[in-house]
Amino acid sequence: MTTVIDSQIFHNAFSTAEIAEIWSDKQRTAYYLDFEAALAKVQAQLNIIPKNAAAEIVKHCKIEFMDFEELRQQTEMIGYPVLPMVQQLVTKVNEVESKLGEWAHWGTTTQDVTDTATVLQLRDTLQLVDGMLHNIIVSLEDLCTKYKSTPMTARSNLQQAVPISFGFKVARLLATFARHKQRLDEIRPRLLVLEFSGAAGTLATLSESTAYGPPPPSEDNEPLGLRCQSLLATELGLAVPTIAWHTERDNFAEVTSFLAILTATCAKFATDLKLMMQSEVSEASEPYVAHRGSSSTMPQKRNPIGCAYICSMASSVRAMASSMVEAMVADHERSTGPWEIEWVMLPQICALSHACLKQTHYLIAGMELDQDGMQRNLELSRGAIASEAVMMGLGKTLGRQYAHDLVHGLCRKAQSERRSLLEILLENDEVKNTGLCEGELQRLCDPANYLGLSEVMVERVLRAVRE
Repeated sequence: MTTVIDSQIFHNAFSTAEIAEIWSDKQRTAYYLDFEAALAKVQAQLNIIPKNAAAEIVKHCKIEFMDFEELRQQTEMIGYPVLPMVQQLVTKVNEVESKLGEWAHWGTTTQDVTDTATVLQLRDTLQLVDGMLHNIIVSLEDLCTKYKSTPMTARSNLQQAVPISFGFKVARLLATFARHKQRLDEIRPRLLVLEFSGAAGTLATLSESTAYGPPPPSEDNEPLGLRCQSLLATELGLAVPTIAWHTERDNFAEVTSFLAILTATCAKFATDLKLMMQSEVSEASEPYVAHRGSSSTMPQKRNPIGCAYICSMASSVRAMASSMVEAMVADHERSTGPWEIEWVMLPQICALSHACLKQTHYLIAGMELDQDGMQRNLELSRGAIASEAVMMGLGKTLGRQYAHDLVHGLCRKAQSERRSLLEILLENDEVKNTGLCEGELQRLCDPANYLGLSEVMVERVLRAVRE
């Protein structure tokens, strides 16, 4: 293997069959041919090329006519795969009628074809991403609904903080993925734009003087090149560019940066889950599959293998996305090097991102919760986890800061003596002088009574997602 996504052993873990097909040589070349067929079709409508030439060009823009070994050899020599593809297309059409194939690729250039094909590949990629986002959101909604009142320990700097509900923890994740869905919807109009502008972006090759015949009349007297551009965009299902963007690569940098922050959210979830899987914590675990995550020497081990994959893929996507930002620094009207960075990085970013999302959905949908473990950890501090509630209860009489320092000392005493905070509170004279009865102190020390607005916020997130 040259990359892990090409590995016979690893490719299903770090890629998916669907994404591999989108970024395959075959699909990329098919989109090149789709561009050439659509271009010939609309140019024939405008009398830019002969109709019989367009018919044959369209007929031969089929992947089965391509010799991929020849394409490889010619690409290695020329440096780009579009010209070798066009040469094969021209040859095939000329076999029908001499010189007829010369009308193929009329008025366009290599980067027009390459960039538009890449946009189409990204369009297909985002459809897969959208589908996985939907699946993740649905699974998170189910968890929020089921566990909105299930108490657990919140953690601050890896220490026990205050009680929350597990549904609240999951709802924060749900709200984040919902924002990612919004980002995806916002990105599409900026990304799904045709690139067709010729050598330097001016469409200089397409004027009435370079057309095969007089173009049909235009109601608004739009220049022939722009009419061709507009029809081509419609034919390919893309938006019309306001101006050439062949060395303005912000659209590709944006979509890969989006995938970087999207997979970083997956890694945040995976990090929390693998910490909750620790033997000493034991609050949640990945779906059980016999021998998944097994150790070669320790039979008891159940390693968080899915979490490990997610974190490694997300980290790789973030690193590669920075290269896509680097590719924005393109010189003049045709870059020398930055463009090729995209060829290396884009397929890997998209493959890793889809696999990361798929693994994330698998873990969320099948996650196993240990509510007894959550309760055990809530009781671990012998009531100290609710010390903020006690502080606020005492603060009404003693003042918040004084109560804070008092409770801090009492928590240390409870910890050192391995007794409950409630016992220590009941013995303290200053606490007794506040007038709080044993029942009230007992209520304050119960973690289940200090979930705040966990349930309310879960419901608010659910409503927002479902609107």
